[in-house]
Amino acid sequence: MTWSIVARDAATGAYGVAVSTCAFAVGSRVPYGGGRIGAIATQAFVNPLYGVDGLRLLQEGRSAVEIIATLTAADDGRAHRQLHVIDREGKIAAYTGSACIDWCGAVHGPQISVAGNMLAGPEVIEETLKAYIAASALDFDERLLVALEAGEKAGGDKRGRQSCAIRIWAGEPMPSFDIRVDDHADPLVELRRLWRIAHQRYVPFQQASPSRARPAGVTDRVELDRLCTDYAAAWNARHPEG
Repeated sequence: MTWSIVARDAATGAYGVAVSTCAFAVGSRVPYGGGRIGAIATQAFVNPLYGVDGLRLLQEGRSAVEIIATLTAADDGRAHRQLHVIDREGKIAAYTGSACIDWCGAVHGPQISVAGNMLAGPEVIEETLKAYIAASALDFDERLLVALEAGEKAGGDKRGRQSCAIRIWAGEPMPSFDIRVDDHADPLVELRRLWRIAHQRYVPFQQASPSRARPAGVTDRVELDRLCTDYAAAWNARHPEG
């Protein structure tokens, strides 16, 4: 019912998950991650404990292969699950249970995995991966979006479409970028619209928020407004078409 990307951006070290499906509010169930530790997507018959326990294992420094082995071994419903992980070293592992519905499977490239189930065919994840690799000049968030769009063009979820999401962790436990469409007739079109809006104030505001490196963040409203205005002007100049 879903296809997703887990990836590490080589340029920034950020981790991200992008996902699309014909089900409600996929962004609330599938993506998990953290800055400097890795990212996880749990799908098919979603087991949220894969996300919760998987993050703990990532924090412990366990490898993607070890994490999948540990999580699936403890789950009697594993035949119905799909899971893929990228660890702090950028290494990939993926699992597709024997009871997942065709088409189902996974492909991977350098620091990226694409996995899906109940898809129109293998071309969905193949084209998603191909588009991601080809878009290496783009910022990480746009690269994830372009890759999802390519997967949908190749057929996407064979039942239809309803929701999608992108979550990115730049270096902190909380996401630095988190947009989602919970219910829409054309969710990726709506996600692209929200992506453009996010770069007007949301992204620079997130950058100015408290972090481990800068615990106070930016608290001067005049300075914050200036940072947001300058960021949006520069971003809009680079993206006149959105």
